[in-house]
Amino acid sequence: MERRGFLLWRLGLLVLTLMDGSFATLSPSGINYEVVALMAIKNGLNDPYTVLENWDINSVDPCSWRMITCTLDGYVSALGLPSQSLSGTLSPWIGNLSNLQSVLLQNNAILSAIPAEIGKLEMLQTLDLSNNKFSGEIPTSLGNLKNLNYLRLNNNSLTGPIPESLSKIEVLTLVDLSFNNLSNSVPKISARTFKLTGNPLICGPNSKYNCSVYPEPLSFPPDAETESGKKNHRVAFVFGASFGSALLIIVIIGSLVWWRYRHNKQIFFDVNDQYDPEVCLGHLKRYTFKELRAATDHFNVKNILGKGGFGIVYKGSLNDGTTVAVKRLKDFNGVGGEIQFQTEVEMISLAVHRNLLRLWGFCTTENERILVYPYMPNGSVASRLRDHIHGKPVLDWSRRKRIALGTARGLLYLHEQCDPRIIHRDVKAANILLDEDFEAVVGDFGLAKLLDPHDSHVTTTVRGTVGHIAPEYLSTGQSSEKTDVFGFGILLLELITGKKALEFGRAANQNQRGVMLDWVKKLHQEGKLNVLVDKDLKGKFDRVELEEMVKVALLCTQFNSSQRPKMSEVLRLLEGEGLAEKWEASQNVETPRYLRSFEYPPERYADFIEESSLTLEAMELSGPR
Repeated sequence: MERRGFLLWRLGLLVLTLMDGSFATLSPSGINYEVVALMAIKNGLNDPYTVLENWDINSVDPCSWRMITCTLDGYVSALGLPSQSLSGTLSPWIGNLSNLQSVLLQNNAILSAIPAEIGKLEMLQTLDLSNNKFSGEIPTSLGNLKNLNYLRLNNNSLTGPIPESLSKIEVLTLVDLSFNNLSNSVPKISARTFKLTGNPLICGPNSKYNCSVYPEPLSFPPDAETESGKKNHRVAFVFGASFGSALLIIVIIGSLVWWRYRHNKQIFFDVNDQYDPEVCLGHLKRYTFKELRAATDHFNVKNILGKGGFGIVYKGSLNDGTTVAVKRLKDFNGVGGEIQFQTEVEMISLAVHRNLLRLWGFCTTENERILVYPYMPNGSVASRLRDHIHGKPVLDWSRRKRIALGTARGLLYLHEQCDPRIIHRDVKAANILLDEDFEAVVGDFGLAKLLDPHDSHVTTTVRGTVGHIAPEYLSTGQSSEKTDVFGFGILLLELITGKKALEFGRAANQNQRGVMLDWVKKLHQEGKLNVLVDKDLKGKFDRVELEEMVKVALLCTQFNSSQRPKMSEVLRLLEGEGLAEKWEASQNVETPRYLRSFEYPPERYADFIEESSLTLEAMELSGPR
């Protein structure tokens, strides 16, 4: 309590320092005003799992803090704290983060009123406060958010009228106010999806309002060539919930797609996959093909950063000088091609974390599907493992340990904190990117799902990279979060050895490549861990950390997926918590059912590759940036 009081006192002094009318990033005393605002938010929240532990009032730069995303010029652009068991109140100081574009606080237990100061965030495009305990009225100031696309306030305890001011926001895509206690009349809000169900004072038996979803038309963006001088036409179809109606919708959509392609026009519309169809694309920038073609010098081969199974990544420079990575997708016209693109945009745009690659924007034309990401100046882990500066490896031991921790945090977010939760299915060094500070950034999550958009994680074709694919995925075609844990274990071995998963050691015969995991197990049993370590490190590594990291890798790569730890546990193990106990318990494991199908259960990982009954399409889903 004394420390909390001291922090509040210090915060008060900083507030007085900043209330001199200066709007510069730093106060006269050198304190970042965004740090002050974030610390006020932290102090108002109860944080039982210390996810905000590294938020530090003495910091000048909050961009390295967990759950924070910044713009290239260092301003806080996204606050992502979904599903963190947070309670307490949301501080009005959030209104001082003037560059915020996204606020994701869903699935917590925050119980204050919604601060009216949020209405000051003129750049805000996504606001999700759903599934909390917010009470009081919806602030009328939210109507000032002229760029707001995505508003979810559902499943709270909000009361009073729906502000008329919301009808002034012209770019709204989704508004969900369902399951509150709102009352009075409903203003005309021009959102494609508007939900009111669960508000008994509005949606009673004799309600004049459609309390499910309204209006929700299929909308087509105007063509760039014909936008001027033509009206936007919006077509809305309302059908019952019967099977016949659903089939009719599918037929109509298919007809529209065919007609638009025959008339050489762009098409991009929401497709209801197994994910929540409430897709917001407004907080992403929509680029023109001409703009991206110019940025990449007509997709010049000299600008290629990497090639993968789903497209080519180019380095590009936008008109404002911003350097970007432009992923030009291929084969989108195949089965489910439109759905594939929609799925990646939907999934990636909602995943916001310091250790995840942020999707900036997209381009769609009749012939192209392109995604735009921030450029990662230090490429991928795979590319930098072999680089040297002045005879020393770019990735020394401490950096490799940091990369392991950052990757674990990114995967933890995908598995346990993101909504919807995402399985990567191709975790490897080539897909872990490095920013300017050599911080790990997990890239290409969602690509495996893109390739099989209707797959419920069970497939007859295994996709991934040989040497990184989990045994149960090879044997049954079934993937899960534990599939990623296996891939992470192989990544740890890549960091330790500096080698690829299939080039470790010498194979028994010249026609078979050595498999890293089998060699590591053998050398670990023989107590020859020093032999594993990348020779480029020249013995400069922590031997205790080496043993710990090898044990974590072996725990992650156990053949029995149920015995592998979850990523939240992996992170704790990497930090040294409970590793000895977990390792001891792992020495007695039962053979899983899918292994018993073999007459002689495989002792080596290589045996799974050779004996897999599935079609193996080991492919690079994406190369290094």
